[in-house]
Amino acid sequence: MSDAEDNPASSGLRGRIATGVGSWPGADPREAATIVLGELPDLPHLVELPGRGAGADMIGRMSALLVDMRFDTTTRGYRLAPRPGGVSRRARDLLRGDLDALEEAWETAGSAGSGRPIKLQVAGPLTLAAQVELPSGHLAVTDPGALRDLSESLAEGLVNHVAEVRNRLGAEVVLQLDEPSLAAVLEGSLSGVSMLDGVRSLPEPEALAILDTVIAAQSAPVLIHSCAEPPALAFLRRSTAAAIGFDIATIGTRDLDSIGEILDAGKHLVLGLVPTTAPAAPPTWRDIAEPGVRLIDRLGFARTTLAAQVLVSPACGLGNASLAWARKAVGLAAEVARAYAEDPESLTFEEPSGIA
Repeated sequence: MSDAEDNPASSGLRGRIATGVGSWPGADPREAATIVLGELPDLPHLVELPGRGAGADMIGRMSALLVDMRFDTTTRGYRLAPRPGGVSRRARDLLRGDLDALEEAWETAGSAGSGRPIKLQVAGPLTLAAQVELPSGHLAVTDPGALRDLSESLAEGLVNHVAEVRNRLGAEVVLQLDEPSLAAVLEGSLSGVSMLDGVRSLPEPEALAILDTVIAAQSAPVLIHSCAEPPALAFLRRSTAAAIGFDIATIGTRDLDSIGEILDAGKHLVLGLVPTTAPAAPPTWRDIAEPGVRLIDRLGFARTTLAAQVLVSPACGLGNASLAWARKAVGLAAEVARAYAEDPESLTFEEPSGIA
């Protein structure tokens, strides 16, 4: 048994399966739930449908999950509001409708009470604080007290969210924290309210403490996903998350040691292998599988690692894809995961493709 399989923190996560990242095209939660449950049988996810507008995107949806905090909109995005408003009510209504649609599709698929896993994805605490403004107009990440309050509200809200979904579906839950702004937070490259008002970098020990505090509060295994380039893997490997997900196209030689250490620690990798929009030439599952195999070979791990510790996903969310490609993308991810599980040693490729 591998370290990953023996790690209680990774319960509900396993290699050789495919999953989605988060966003999905369109505005019909029932259609989306039905497709995802059918195409991703091992780890489907509660999709986000950002095409519906304010309150439906990754950040706006958090107004429905935070405890004693809510958002309003500005010309730049979202800000904390003193009382519930239209954005908060809309976010709650949309999330409730999404959960109702998922529950209906879950029962239709015969999964009710089966313990079949489901993945939920939400904005992580650092990205949330980097994207939401205080009433003053400054980002929440610039105020230590606000950052602490926001992360505590998030941790409590996620406990409630996981419990509700677990009870509704009779499902095992995996929780994904999306941290696309993590690198900018650590580097101090976020834009302030003016050119003269920069946002300082958040020291790594502080950022790690915030992230791990939210993770520690959860009863579900936590996956951290980042579509950022680069994805701050040296930082993420030190977190207590059970799995780390990233777009494989964003990594380079500089990241290889961190990826190896993630695997050595018994964590899972969620490799974003499938393009988020349709390529000019339709790819085969072998085209999609090759970079993952090359990565494991270059790291010097046995190819059985692909079955034991690697999950397959699209590179990032599919909210901007066509519905046809979104469905094709998750189908390709599932095909690659099966190939990794069945006989990874037999996978051969004619022309090596390297990591920059």
